[in-house]
Amino acid sequence: MSMIHSTAIVDPDAQIGKNVTLGPYTIVERNTVIGDGTEIGPQVLVASGARIGPSCRIFKGAVVGTIPQDLKFHGEDTILEIGARTTIREFVTLNRGTRDGITTVGADCLLMAYSHVAHDCRLGDHAILANAVNLAGHVTIEDWVVVGGMTPVHQFVKIGCHAFVGGGYRAAKDVPPYILASGEPLHFSGLNLVGLQRRGFSSEAIATLKRVYRIIYRSGKNVSQAIETIMQEFERTPEVAKVIDFIRSSERGIIR
Repeated sequence: MSMIHSTAIVDPDAQIGKNVTLGPYTIVERNTVIGDGTEIGPQVLVASGARIGPSCRIFKGAVVGTIPQDLKFHGEDTILEIGARTTIREFVTLNRGTRDGITTVGADCLLMAYSHVAHDCRLGDHAILANAVNLAGHVTIEDWVVVGGMTPVHQFVKIGCHAFVGGGYRAAKDVPPYILASGEPLHFSGLNLVGLQRRGFSSEAIATLKRVYRIIYRSGKNVSQAIETIMQEFERTPEVAKVIDFIRSSERGIIR
């Protein structure tokens, strides 16, 4: 049975699942979906176009699914999707897509207080944005990424899976998968060893990634030459293939 506070305002068009909690003074607009078992705290705005998965938690003052801060937007019916079991902490702001676009936040994510996800961003599963991280439009955050607090991420930047970006730095170029990134300007600081070990990567896979990134960042070759060398000298394991494909598809270029 859902528990909806008497002061909450819920549009009749909203689709509310089973066992949903809506706190005091929360507003749920038309054209919204809230999945089973989701808990939404006080003074939250669930704006038109929001699709919230089951068993999520949304804390006080969050604003979910508002229109994009984008001059190209002219009132189109666009979407924000949030996956199952994701936690949205206090005063997080999430904008929906522009035009026919969509903003997606994956399952099992944690978005800490005051973080912002702009229009047309794509967040994978198990991503963590620490306090006051700000994502510009069209940013891609892959699975298992951690972004440290107060980090701004430039529009169209991609951060590869299992990467860890240190807090307080500016991400203006793509961050390849599996690595640590820190410093100003943001640069390669080694593998994300702790994260990879926690997630069960084998010692062989980690050793291979070390050798791959040594070629990319320590051999003196340019990026194209480094990728050519890797393709010639390494078996195309899933980890190696991911690094190659990520870098070859990068449009902004990778951090140095």
